[in-house]
Amino acid sequence: MIDLHSHILPELDDGAPDIEVSIEMARIAVADGVTHMACTPHVMPGKYPNTSATILPAVSSLQAMLDARGIGLKLLSGADVHVAWDLPDRLRDRTIPTLNGTRYFLLEPPHEILPPNLERLASRLIDAGFVPIITHPERLGWTRGHYQVIADLSAMGCPLQLTAESLLGGFGSSPKELAIRMLDDGIVSLFASDAHSATWRKPGLSVARRLVAERWGEDLAGELFLNRPAAIVANDPLPALSRREEEQAEGSRRPKRRGEGLLQKMLGFR
Repeated sequence: MIDLHSHILPELDDGAPDIEVSIEMARIAVADGVTHMACTPHVMPGKYPNTSATILPAVSSLQAMLDARGIGLKLLSGADVHVAWDLPDRLRDRTIPTLNGTRYFLLEPPHEILPPNLERLASRLIDAGFVPIITHPERLGWTRGHYQVIADLSAMGCPLQLTAESLLGGFGSSPKELAIRMLDDGIVSLFASDAHSATWRKPGLSVARRLVAERWGEDLAGELFLNRPAAIVANDPLPALSRREEEQAEGSRRPKRRGEGLLQKMLGFR
């Protein structure tokens, strides 16, 4: 599996507090079946002023330590970027790293209040050549009352990334119900751990993957936990919706997307 959202880098945000926790998080991820993990510390002006200058060297340093210890986890660069109007410029000049240097990046909206013009910002980012991946929409406090905004962002071409623990009820009943609704509606593009620790919010995707396979099918589970993340890492277009997802999407609140056939397994990485 490929995990494209984690806070494994030490001392950069509210994730791993030191290198030993980072190493333990990596061990946990590998034991759970994760082969690649994106290091995506928060980028929040005034609180977590991370940039490529702080993130990229930290990724290289942690990768060297994992290699020296024989921990088989491939780290990828990235950031968990909070909403800001100047994002197109900061992405264009590479002040903020995208996922593995691709056009994809994680965009985290505010948790409690729907920001004005969120869809307009998404459109500006897409027009600038970037693809914002909306992180954990099922956990945003405003999603239930503004579900159509989430559906519209998906229809615009913004992939939706759910947190694996949400499907297990780890964030409460509302995020779990919303995760199930989005899966039923066929608007989910990938899952990630959003891991912050080796204890209370530790890495792990396998249990959620099994639940997806049991309820929505093994093909979809493979897409959400491996094939679509692989397409993002390779900077390729996301594979088309499967027939099962199209059937689930019929009658949903979002405009229906056209499928183009079954997903072919992604090969290799850039």
